[in-house]
Amino acid sequence: MIAVCRLRYDPRTLDYMHRRVAEGLSKKDVLRCLKRFIAREVFNDMKTDFELT
Repeated sequence: MIAVCRLRYDPRTLDYMHRRVAEGLSKKDVLRCLKRFIAREVFNDMKTDFELT
C-alpha cells in the first residue's frame, strides 16, 4: 500500500518509475523494486530506533 501511495503522490517516486520503465522494466517490476526499497528503509529505521533504547 505504501508503494502504491508513493507512486500516486510522491514526485520523486514517479520520476523513478518513469526512469525504470524507460530502462525496459514493467510497472509491476518497478512496484516490486519499490517494495524492496521500502522494506529496507523501514527495517533500518526500526533497527536505529531499537539501538537508541
